[in-house]
Amino acid sequence: MNGPGPLGTFLHVRRTRLRPEDVGLRDLGPRRRVAGLRREELAQLAGVSVSYYARLEQGLSRGASAEVLDAIGRALLLDDQEREHLGRLAHATRHTPRMRRPRPEKLSPETRDLLRAVEGVPALVLGRRTDVLAWNALGHALLAGHLDRLSPADAARRPNMTRMLFLDPHCRELYADWRRKARAVVGNLRVAVGRHPEDALLAELVGELTMKSPEFVALWRDHRVTPCDAASYELRHPAVGPVTVTQQTLSIARSPEQMLIVCTTAAGSSDEAALALLRQLSCENATAAATAAGPGRDEPAQAAGTGCGGGGPT
Repeated sequence: MNGPGPLGTFLHVRRTRLRPEDVGLRDLGPRRRVAGLRREELAQLAGVSVSYYARLEQGLSRGASAEVLDAIGRALLLDDQEREHLGRLAHATRHTPRMRRPRPEKLSPETRDLLRAVEGVPALVLGRRTDVLAWNALGHALLAGHLDRLSPADAARRPNMTRMLFLDPHCRELYADWRRKARAVVGNLRVAVGRHPEDALLAELVGELTMKSPEFVALWRDHRVTPCDAASYELRHPAVGPVTVTQQTLSIARSPEQMLIVCTTAAGSSDEAALALLRQLSCENATAAATAAGPGRDEPAQAAGTGCGGGGPT
């Protein structure tokens, strides 16, 4: 095994993030030459030998029990999601995964129905690697109106929201606090990598962003584990101006590796009015495009429905 590996690197980063006073220790020793806790301090807190903990951090041991991992997690002050991530990393060291290229992700008919049911609000479905599997007209107009609306229907052309956030100038300008959004996306990507260490396409995505984005490298090194659930973001939309939306991530029952992202606004707010204006503009654009295309043009079922009926769910 070459190097500390994901488990050892995670332990090292989280240890260096803690100070003695964070865990109730008094720093009475000589001046510290390294950031955070020393290995011997962490080992003492976890109730394991220094040599054993050192071997874990160096990637020289694969046999950590659930009890030891739980003790180390408590010593590192990990939350529940971070402890689960630690357990997945330890499992991967005991069972070296074989990298494979998974088949393209597909939407079930039930998920298509779900997306159509929330046509009144911006929504999209993301796969495990944050590929856009589908979006409704308003979701496309809000988050990626500069892209071809039909691109998610083709697995080879699907937009990837993580790649776009770091490499697409439109997405960088869309979020008023871009770094906050980027930190959340990278934390969620950490969760995906921990769950699917064998996914070659996921590894390729991380590799590409590591090569092309210094900001991604800095955030990736932080090893934060933060699954996306709900957060509000101020968007600087090129068509309707500032609008604050709450992006909520909902799991899909029959496709647990896919996520439904829904963007909502406060009732009666100027943000709600901005989305209403965006809905009107997207309907006008869709009508103009259909007129230009002429009769007989069939769009994929994935993109059916423009939300122009009355603005509410259909």
